[in-house]
Amino acid sequence: MDSSTNSLEDVSADSSAEFPDRVSLMEVRLQAQEDEITLLKSSLADALRRIRLHDQLLPILKQQLIAVSPGAARVLNQVCCSDGCISSRKLSSSSGVDTIRHSAPRVRRNSEKLGNPERQRKRLDKKAASSANLLTRSPSLENRAKDLVASAGSPGSRRGTYSQGQSIKMFIRGRPITMYIPSNIQNYEDLKMEPPSERLELDWVYGYRGRDCRANLYFLPSGEAVYFIACVVVLYHINNRTQRHYRKHTDCVRCLTLHPDKVRVASGQTAGVDKDGKPLQPCVHIWDSTTLVTLQQIGLGTFQRGVASVAFSVADSGAFLCVIDDSNEHMLSVWDCNKGTKHAEVKSTNEAVFAVDFNPSDSTNIITCGKSHVYFWTLNTGQFTKKQGIFGKYKKPKFIQCFVFSLTGDVLTGDSEGNILTWGKSAADVKTLGKGAKETFQIMRQTRAHEGSVFTLCTLQGGGLLSGGGKDRKIIRWSADLAPERECEIPEKYGAVRTIADVDGEELLVGTTRNAVLRGTFSDGFVAIVQGHVDEMWGLATHPSQNIFLTCGHDRQVCLWNTEEHKLDWCITLEEYGLCAGFCPNGSVVSVGLSTGRWMVLDLLTREVVSESTDGNEQLSVMRYSPDGSFLAVGSHDNFIYIYNVTESGRRYTRFGKCNGHSSFITHLDWSKDGKYIMSNSGDYEILYWDIAAGCKLLRNRYESKDREWASYTCVLGFHVMGVWLEGSDGTDINALCRSHSERVVAVADDFCKVHLFQYPCPKPKAPSHKYDGHGSHVTNVCFTHSDSHLLSMGGKDTCILQWRVMGGGSGDSRERLGSVSASSTSTNSPEPATS
Repeated sequence: MDSSTNSLEDVSADSSAEFPDRVSLMEVRLQAQEDEITLLKSSLADALRRIRLHDQLLPILKQQLIAVSPGAARVLNQVCCSDGCISSRKLSSSSGVDTIRHSAPRVRRNSEKLGNPERQRKRLDKKAASSANLLTRSPSLENRAKDLVASAGSPGSRRGTYSQGQSIKMFIRGRPITMYIPSNIQNYEDLKMEPPSERLELDWVYGYRGRDCRANLYFLPSGEAVYFIACVVVLYHINNRTQRHYRKHTDCVRCLTLHPDKVRVASGQTAGVDKDGKPLQPCVHIWDSTTLVTLQQIGLGTFQRGVASVAFSVADSGAFLCVIDDSNEHMLSVWDCNKGTKHAEVKSTNEAVFAVDFNPSDSTNIITCGKSHVYFWTLNTGQFTKKQGIFGKYKKPKFIQCFVFSLTGDVLTGDSEGNILTWGKSAADVKTLGKGAKETFQIMRQTRAHEGSVFTLCTLQGGGLLSGGGKDRKIIRWSADLAPERECEIPEKYGAVRTIADVDGEELLVGTTRNAVLRGTFSDGFVAIVQGHVDEMWGLATHPSQNIFLTCGHDRQVCLWNTEEHKLDWCITLEEYGLCAGFCPNGSVVSVGLSTGRWMVLDLLTREVVSESTDGNEQLSVMRYSPDGSFLAVGSHDNFIYIYNVTESGRRYTRFGKCNGHSSFITHLDWSKDGKYIMSNSGDYEILYWDIAAGCKLLRNRYESKDREWASYTCVLGFHVMGVWLEGSDGTDINALCRSHSERVVAVADDFCKVHLFQYPCPKPKAPSHKYDGHGSHVTNVCFTHSDSHLLSMGGKDTCILQWRVMGGGSGDSRERLGSVSASSTSTNSPEPATS
């Protein structure tokens, strides 16, 4: 790792707070532009589709008319030709706009050939009236035309009730989407939506946030390690392997500190935004680690953007808390822990600040460090005075990463040059600076410690010191006079040392930059007790018969987890990042779709690639096996669904066909229970149905699929899940959903960090749900385990996997419940969504 890379790593803990407002604004604008482009594409696709349907309808009508009156067919043909009908064969998605634009001159030239435009228009009106009279005189022909229009029409192009049955519409970004009501529902308006009897209870949290946070791992006298990820502070008992969770934060936790009594904990969060884009106020929670009860909420409405660092005072038994926020000035404030009131506040610096702490022997002295600075603060009668550390003859490092106080009262800092600097007070230099000179803080000693940055320092009870390195990944134990005593190197796959917690003077806990928590000693080495992904995650699949699940994401890792033992079974690294996954029904292999159009099939036991293929050159979004495992459907961002024959227990794949008809990228798909049909969604909010057994044929009559039963339900658009969409949704608010195997509930992953649990089916708008917090980023995927005992939810940027225990529930499937509800004659308003 060169110096530039190391410098980037040095500022990783603070870079996220540099220009959040500007970045957020740009992200909003970019998303709006992408949404607008998608909408324009879908509108163009609708126009092209209607033109194609027009051309397909004409020959059939001509044939019917010829059977009744050959002359009428000629009339209809002249009417259509004189109106300048455009053949869809001349149109494509790339040239459609130009073709439509140039159709008018062709009409004009035809009119000129036929003579006076006004006279010609009257002739055409008479011919049209003649054709209409002919259809009126022939009811069978009229009904046939209606059937053709109804069966061939695009989604959302009509409203009302047809002869086949009822249909309703929902609108997303102004686009209507037609839903056909199943036959077993007699009175749709009388359906009553209720929250499900099932509820979720957080069972386990996978992951740790070490990539961009510091000093966030402590060991409690209860035998628990306390750390955080997403919006959850985890208390993990390292011997019993159990977890407890503090869940009062409303957005991502950014910092953590332990009170001198080793019981109270202070944790600070970032600001975040709600579902309407309004900022949420950051704050610090002081809470009891034994009871998980919140004792005090500090600074609500005071801090800007988020809380970067916190520390308790020591000399007065933790009476005060100092806080650094994420504002441009990095405000330093001191708070009374018991009263929750602000004692003093001052602007710190415009540079990044990495750490803050009280002098353990004097609570009026506070130190902060960060980019190119160490500041020594004195608090007197509510006012701060600041003195900057003088580097003098020593090279000024780019970053002061961390600091601790030695038993002698000296300040020890670790910096980006790999040095430990010892700071002390120097008497005022009256000879050089004059009579008014004051004492200064200068470097007393420089100790070479690590190659690359010193990310963390940890004092031991006997006066010794531990240091953790970045580039060299070493942990070094130093004597009280900074003589090296022991050292070890953590494995490269875990990254650099981010923070160290002392367990008993011999055993250590180590947090790493690749989001792992290690446990071990200098003698025996270190093993991971907590592991997680290190970048955005999207792929999630649960095993069809075992309590295991698989994840993949932008960090190029494919991980297999055990839901019973709450641990990582194995992890492999790919050349590209994975975005989707699916288990073969026999459970022996799993397919993983990648970002380049390539997909591979892995053997669960050997982790070897048993098959691989490439479909297109765009990212894949869905991998779904048919219920009997004989087919694999691969959904791609190139708008196609590729179908493969599966043989040899999921180890051999041959191309069967390709579903061609979507006008945007594939987002979700599901197989019917008989394995013959597929339902699919696309990025322009389209619902299409396919007859796979008939050669991947597009079923243009969507009405015929209204009663079809689906082996899974992950499509976010469909009659049975229409109620999960909030009013005013833009089509991207729901990232994923999953119906339980019992077909009683459906879990929803939304863009606002929430997991919802709805009754299934859920066909009416504003349906009530149970709503659950925990994620600190958009929830990208949800999936039930094979027995419905647990639900897995996956965060995007928060790199967190939450395992929820499904509580309660009753008997009976969705069809019985829907049938009984539809028979009811009572019409009630849907209650407000229930919040858990």
